Amino acid sequence: MAAVTDGLDWLLDKSVVLGYSKVGPALRRAWWPADPRPGVLAGRTVVVTGASGGLGLATASGLAGLGAHVRLVGRDTERLEAAQRQLVAEVPSAQADLDVCDLSDLDAVEAYAARLREELPTLHALVHNAGVLPPERRVSPQGHELTYATHVLGPHALTFALGDLLAGGRVVVVSSGGMYAHPLPEDDYEYTRGTYSGTTAYARTKRMQVVLAERWARELDGQGTAVHSMHPGWADTPGVTDSLPGFAKVAGPILRDARGGADTVVWLVATEEPIGTGRFWHDRRARATHYAPVRVESGAARERLWQAVTEATGRP
Repeated sequence: MAAVTDGLDWLLDKSVVLGYSKVGPALRRAWWPADPRPGVLAGRTVVVTGASGGLGLATASGLAGLGAHVRLVGRDTERLEAAQRQLVAEVPSAQADLDVCDLSDLDAVEAYAARLREELPTLHALVHNAGVLPPERRVSPQGHELTYATHVLGPHALTFALGDLLAGGRVVVVSSGGMYAHPLPEDDYEYTRGTYSGTTAYARTKRMQVVLAERWARELDGQGTAVHSMHPGWADTPGVTDSLPGFAKVAGPILRDARGGADTVVWLVATEEPIGTGRFWHDRRARATHYAPVRVESGAARERLWQAVTEATGRP
């Protein structure tokens, strides 16, 4: 039976459309790992970035339903307050704090991390979900290209600034299936050359996230912090409908809802199964980080990215 389900799962994954749409979890639910036990996160704190709506809010709701004290991170106070109201409506017992922080602003990230270190004795998990897809090239307060700053530099700085709090905990990076379409850039992480494309910048930085998550896992393994990346499939969220309206219109009938997209994030934070560290996940199963064994980044390319990120952030 396992061989049959493994084969079907592989076919769903390689088909893309079936595996990434709501068809994927509808079928995989028959064989994927068990749900986390009720109340497993009681007494534990989880930080979720990009939690004003979409996958971030769905993640926070799922974690709060398991007893977690969630900290909702976003750039806009009003949107965070609206998200908090929706969260409490979904989970009346929810404990949720609102934290305003722009993940693209490295100074704001350092200030936010310092505040968390003062307020929290420990942190069970950090979920990196904040995302942007600008229509033209924009820069952060420090002058970094915006998608690179938001998806790569900010998360890196926050992870290592919270290193001690996260000892024995977990870090989950929400990447995208779009990262399969682009190799790791050899250089020019700031996208200064060529004609700028927001979707390309998004996919490139999502590839960078997966590469960095593997390095974070090695760097943080000694303190018992597990690091994983994942992709949520195709979910009906504002990030998709606003940034990719054409795709959303065509794929609308088969898009997952936000809760379906967030399922694996919640599972990675809460599961008690031995899942190790440094892996890339989709629908509660570890996946290959390349669709096929072509255009695989070299060790030298990975090291160049690491050096660029650590130099830009001053971390670790």
